Amino acid sequence: MLEIGGKEVNSRLFLGTALYPSPQIMLDAIRASEADIVTVSVRREGQGGENFWKQINQLDCQWLPNTAGCHTVKEAVTTAEMAREIFQTDWVKLEVIGDEYNLQPDPFKLIEASKELIKRGFEVFPYCTDDLVLCQRLLDAGCQILMPWGAPIGTGRGLSDPYALQTLRQRLPNVPMVIDAGIGLPSHAAQAMEMGFDAVLLNTAVAQAEDPVRMAKAFKQAVEAGHDAYRAGAMPVRDIAKPSTPVLGTPFWQQDKGQ
Repeated sequence: MLEIGGKEVNSRLFLGTALYPSPQIMLDAIRASEADIVTVSVRREGQGGENFWKQINQLDCQWLPNTAGCHTVKEAVTTAEMAREIFQTDWVKLEVIGDEYNLQPDPFKLIEASKELIKRGFEVFPYCTDDLVLCQRLLDAGCQILMPWGAPIGTGRGLSDPYALQTLRQRLPNVPMVIDAGIGLPSHAAQAMEMGFDAVLLNTAVAQAEDPVRMAKAFKQAVEAGHDAYRAGAMPVRDIAKPSTPVLGTPFWQQDKGQ
């Protein structure tokens, strides 16, 4: 059970709704993933998206509208207000893009938009980089949740800077954090969860897989395995080999003979 944004959800896998080969495959993949939280883009789907709304309304999920495609604070705030009206939720995944090449968030506009949206009563899930100072500033602005990227959106590269992410996790141990973007394989998701992150959000890795439904199920299992591994506690890493089987002393089948 994960408590985030004032709600309790069973799954730590959040899934997107873009780029699927068909609406039916999208629905089947989301069901296979058992995701409780699903992201939707108001700007993209707003163009003739009536059928899309009908399709996703079949799902019993918590909607996390996003401001994908926004480049200014005004655009992001307007899109968030539209999303609140459509989906009847105060949740918003805040995206304010600052660079078109790698779709990197604009840190300054992200902070400004977060302040404005929080003032308007939103629960802001800011999509940000793994920069520790930026994350601290977002918390100062009133954000309760952070969504640092694993790698640029749609690259599938996995966690490009594990050191920065691990530092972020260690420095902000009590802040709910969801790794967002760049995840390409279930092993990437498992790695993020093993590091102690609370959840993973992804889209393209499932939507563009050869078999999206099977891949969605694989990600579900990977997220669960990674979280279980984190809770179990990993063994310490050593530089020098240490035998797992002791070789000194009396063999165990001869220990009773001396008694």
